[in-house]
Amino acid sequence: MTAADYSEEQALLAAWRAGDGQAGQELFRRYYVGLLRFFRSKAGEHAFELTQATFLACVEGRDALRSAQTFPAYVYSIARNLLYDHYRKQTRSRGILDLSEMSCEDLSPGLAELHAKEQELALLLRAMRRIPLDAQITLELYYWERLTAREIGEVLGKPEGTVRTRIRDAKLHLEAQIARLARSPELAQSTVVGFDTWAEQLRQLVARG
Repeated sequence: MTAADYSEEQALLAAWRAGDGQAGQELFRRYYVGLLRFFRSKAGEHAFELTQATFLACVEGRDALRSAQTFPAYVYSIARNLLYDHYRKQTRSRGILDLSEMSCEDLSPGLAELHAKEQELALLLRAMRRIPLDAQITLELYYWERLTAREIGEVLGKPEGTVRTRIRDAKLHLEAQIARLARSPELAQSTVVGFDTWAEQLRQLVARG
């Protein structure tokens, strides 16, 4: 995203906050699918309400826009915070949660998974849900939402260099889960070798629901 894009989306948000419904619709058009995908892969049936809550938080100004370097970083920072709040509310009986280490499968083992015809897609989806939540978010923001390492750093509250290391580590962790879950070494290999292709197809699948 260029500085001009950021300034334009800042202006759209300011107009929306001032009551311009068309400005709000434009931001909705740009970010709705990505946000729904972000929540659907991790919160299932709660994805729609969390997506709406993210837009509401944007328009109500509960989080400071000026501290973010790009608009996507601002939006997904809000989304991540709302997701973590959602998990904390859902798991109050467990006490303190280390959400940087726990996976979606740990936090919501009953969450219905999307159905994929291709074995590689189904395997990749299962593996994604079994790596730590922050690792899953890192990979999804990088491969699905096309955020840069710097933008992801703003979402996670980490330096850009740390995020680059985390992207590599998260992918290695994912590959280990793929190997563990695959029914055969051949399936694991085809999933890992074709990762970029399968990741893009999974991106489209999650968006469709």
